[in-house]
Formats: sequence, C-alpha cells, structure tokens
Amino acid sequence: PSPAAAQEGQWQFWVDRGGTFTDLVGLSPDGSLQTAKMLSENPEAYRDAAVAGMRKLLGVPSGEPIPADRVRCVKMGTTVATNALLERKGDRVLLLVNRGFRDALRIAGQSRPDIFARHIVLPEMLYERVEEIDGRLAVDGEETAPLDEAQVLAALQGARDAGIESVAVALMHAYKHPRHEARVKQLAAQMGFTQVSTSHEVSPLMKLVSRGDTTVVDAYLSPILRRYVEQVAAELNGVQLQFMMSSGGLTDAALFQGKDAILSGPAGGIVGSVRAAEAAGFAKLITFDMGGTSTDVAHYDGEYERAFETLVAGVRMRAPMMQIHTVAAGGGSVCSYDGSRFTVGPESAGANPGPAAYRRGGPLTVTDCNVMLGKLQPDFFPSVFGPGNDQPLDADAVRAQFETLAERGAGRTAQDVAEGFLTVAVENMANAIKKISVQRGYDVTEYCLETFGGAGGQHACLVADALGMSTVYAHPLAGVLSAFGMGLADVSALRQKSVEAKLDTALATCEGADAAVAELTRAALAELVAQGGDERQVRVTAQLLLRYDGTDTALPVPNAPPAEAREEFERRYLSRFGFVMSEKALIVEAASVEAVLSESEDAFAASTRHAEMGAEGGAEAVPQALGEVRTYVKGEQRATQVWSREALPVGFRLDG
Repeated sequence: PSPAAAQEGQWQFWVDRGGTFTDLVGLSPDGSLQTAKMLSENPEAYRDAAVAGMRKLLGVPSGEPIPADRVRCVKMGTTVATNALLERKGDRVLLLVNRGFRDALRIAGQSRPDIFARHIVLPEMLYERVEEIDGRLAVDGEETAPLDEAQVLAALQGARDAGIESVAVALMHAYKHPRHEARVKQLAAQMGFTQVSTSHEVSPLMKLVSRGDTTVVDAYLSPILRRYVEQVAAELNGVQLQFMMSSGGLTDAALFQGKDAILSGPAGGIVGSVRAAEAAGFAKLITFDMGGTSTDVAHYDGEYERAFETLVAGVRMRAPMMQIHTVAAGGGSVCSYDGSRFTVGPESAGANPGPAAYRRGGPLTVTDCNVMLGKLQPDFFPSVFGPGNDQPLDADAVRAQFETLAERGAGRTAQDVAEGFLTVAVENMANAIKKISVQRGYDVTEYCLETFGGAGGQHACLVADALGMSTVYAHPLAGVLSAFGMGLADVSALRQKSVEAKLDTALATCEGADAAVAELTRAALAELVAQGGDERQVRVTAQLLLRYDGTDTALPVPNAPPAEAREEFERRYLSRFGFVMSEKALIVEAASVEAVLSESEDAFAASTRHAEMGAEGGAEAVPQALGEVRTYVKGEQRATQVWSREALPVGFRLDG
C-alpha cells in the first residue's frame, strides 16, 4: 500500500452492491486484502449491506458508528439505479418541451424491433406529465419566440400541486443555445423542485429525442440515487466516498448522477478484470462475468470500448457507458423441458428460493446441473443451507428431480439430461461472446477468456472450447472481482459535445473539433481539480466520433490531424463492415474528452502481491490433492482429483 495509508493505519473499502450479493474488498493498514460477501437485502439483520460489511471487517459491533479516523476512503459501485429502472420505481417526473413537441419522445424514431408483431406494445414513458411551453430559439441561436415565463411557472405549479418533485427540460437546439433551458431551470429551482435535469447539461448532443430521453432518465433516477448516497454517507461520518460511473471511472459522491449509474456495478468488473489480466501479461481479453441471474461479457483490446447510445431496460439513452453484453444465463437460470426440447432461462430462481440444491424447494437450475454431474461437490461447498443455515447442498433432491425428468425424456439417463441443459446454457453464453467479437470482425481464438463472478469458474472451460479459445485466466479474487475493480479504477471525468463539422483532409486541423476538444478539456480538468486532484497528474485523451456524410453510423477514433483521423476511421470501418466509401466526405459528429487521475497504485500493488500469493515453501514443496471424486463428463463417469488453489505454489502445473 502507499506509505501514507500504512502510516495513518487506515482502511480502504471497495464495494460492489449487486442485486443478490454485496461484495466487499478491504485493503487493511498492513497491506493485506480482506473480503466479505453480504446479502444485499437482509432487513432483519441490517439497514445497508455495504455499511454492515465494513463494520464486519473493522470489527465494529452492529449499530455502532463507523470510526471515520480508521477509514481513508470508500469506492463503490451500485445497482440501485439499474434496479429502479428495471422495476420502474424511479421518481415522478414532469417533462417540459417546446410547443408542438409534446409527443416527440413517445413517437421517437419509429423503430420496430419485431417487424411482424401484430400487437405493438409501445415502451412506457418514464415521465408522468408533459407540458408544452412557448418560446423558441432557432438553430443559429436567434430567438424566434420569447420564453413565456408566466406559462412556465403555471406548468411548474401544477406539477408541484400534484406532488411531483423532479423536472426534465428538453428544448429544441438547446445543445448549442441553452439560454431558455437555463432560465427554466432557475425558475424551477426557485420554486423548490429538488431535481431539475436540463438536456444541455445532461447530454449536450444533437437530436432532440435521444437528448430528451437521457434527460428524463436522469431526472427519474437521480433522486433515488441521491437518497441512497446520502444514506450511506450519513453512516460514514465524513469519510471520502466515491462512486463508479457506467463509463468505468470513479467520481465524487456529490457529482454522481442517474444517467451515469446504469452500469455502475458491471463497469467495476471490467476495470478489475482488465487491470488484473494486464498485470498477468494478457493484452487481448474477453471478460466473462457469470453471476446468479445473468452473464456479462465484454471485449478489450488495449482500450475500453464504450457505447455512446444504448438501450437499457427498454429505455433509450445517450451517455458514455462500457460496452457490455448481457444474457439471461446465470447459475440460478431455471432449466425446463417441455417434452420436446431443453430450455435454460431467462427466468432465474434468484436468492429465494434459489436452486433445488439450496434446500428451499427451488426449481432445477444450472447450478443443480453441476451438482448432478459432480462438478459442485457438497463436501467442498459452504454448508449454509437449511433452516439453521448449517447444512450442505442437497444432492439427493437434485438427483430425484433429474431422475423424474429423465423418465419423461426418451431413453436418457439423469446425468445425460443435466449435461444437455449445461450444453444449452454454454451455447447461450458462447453466442453472447460471438456477438461482441466474431460479429464485429475480431478473431476470438487470439484472445484470453478471463472468468470471474460466482459461477464463472464452473463454465469457463466449456465456453472456451465452444469458441476455440485456448487460454482461460482466473484471478484469485475472481469471486469478488467487481468490488476489487472499484479499488483499481481511476477518478475520471468524461465530457461530450456536438461538433457537426466537415473533416477536410487537405487542412492541417479541423477548427470545429479543436475548439470543442479545448473547451471539453478545460471543463473535465476543472471537475477533477474540484475533487482535490492535482492537475499535473491528470491524463487527458480526446476522441472524435466520425461518420460518412449521409449515414448515421459514427465510429470513435483518437483525436488526430484530419488525414490521420480519416485513415484510422476507414481501418475501423473496414474491420466492422467489410467495405469503405472513400469518395464520401467525413463529418465530425461529436467530440469526447476523458480526463483521468490515477490514484490506484497502492491497490494495484496489493493485488499483484495477492495474485502471487501461493503456498509457502517454493517449488520444492509438492502439494497434495484434497481427494478424488466421481464426475460425469462428455457422457462418461470419471475419477477426478480435487485441489485447493491456496495450497498450490507459484508456477505449479497440473494436467487436467
């Protein structure tokens, strides 16, 4: 750890609050890493899982305040906003738009995901009320109609009377000319609205619909997030608290907004896996995070891939977030047989009742398939089941249910049925990886599959086989890698702005892009300095979003002189789509700047030490297998050895 942390005798906590479990990694004053796993919701035992986990690692009795002098900082990722969006439990929102655009967000882009559907289900809007206001600025900034403030006040008053506390403002051309939006925000704040999101601050990019959607999401989720942040901060007594944004950087709790929180937890997993794998010498990665409900996969080849326009839980958004593909296949995915075919998921048994083996009368799941095949052994699994939380996995219940299924399925044994379900689940996950790699022009056989998450280790080799990959990497902290990633992440600020200028390769520079990059750089640096950062330690990278004139598919390229930018764009375009249009002009759609403040060196040093922690005694010590068990693999019974990872020295080889 850094000398400062050791001298002061202070802890650092890195937390990932997931849907089922909350994972904690604590960097203790002596430089060792301690971990804890808590149920995210356990109202009988504690109010907040993250705070309860910190008390546990610090040895502070339940209900007593956390001693602020013993904790240096808390870095956290949370699914609070994601869950509120999935369950539609955000705050009530009033949307203010220009006259004539009341239904712009509902009509949206007229996309029809299922072109042959006869019954069209429109996505529900997140805002509760929409009011039109008079006042209009033209695209060149000229005021074609003045803002009618009396009318704005009347609309706001009506919403206040109805008990609405959150306002989203999205006016035409506000990304360029925000005067009217700024005035509406002033009026709403004077009236006492607790949350006012304006489109020029939330998403200063062209296109009213996507800008408006993002602003509504921000107004819908920020109040819930704010309440959660305040609840945690109140128990931490002034300890520095930072949150992970969807883009993979940390920010101060006070600056954490709804639109940046959607992938807060999974983003930590990507950062953790990338930093850990790079330390181990792997540069090209497919990250494979398999939890209880879903599996997240992502592609990494030297830089984090970010999506700028995404669809999350049926809601369109334009905010920078890690490009993560999720499929509904996890350890708790339910296995069912309808008499003719095996299906796995998308339903999940969750934490309650959980898989059949958990002694709560749950359905058969992917986890049960592994119990049936001998890959999960009750003797080597924590005994935390049954009414007293002290019984092992129930292998007999699993066997009985699979035998019942086998009797229905023509001429298969119970083990064949379990292996069949596992094949379906593996195929689902392999297809998800193909979507982010092969279908985008990357050769997946050149990559390393990095597995983490509670259920990743049981399936990583099968998934790698299905894809023709030859290397799988599992970090010692794979079970809590998302939390670990919070400690390895840097504080960052990401800014975007519309440019809409032609890229002229005959010129040495593109004025519009250069001006935007300079302005964004100043804003991003100011944000980091305001959080106590030293400007000299900040790394700034700029990207341009380029597209062919007349098309709407923009690709990000590093900011460079026009000729170089065009060359890089065409290389990426060819890799993605298989052709280029050299005769067409290029448009700079937008610029984005990321300023990064590296503070995670002590975390990285601790992680490297942890990864190298093998058994004492060096290469001469010969570890022994814990025992031999029966497993069923590829249609036959095998005798398989069980080894403990902690007992293996560094550099030890095992033939599987």
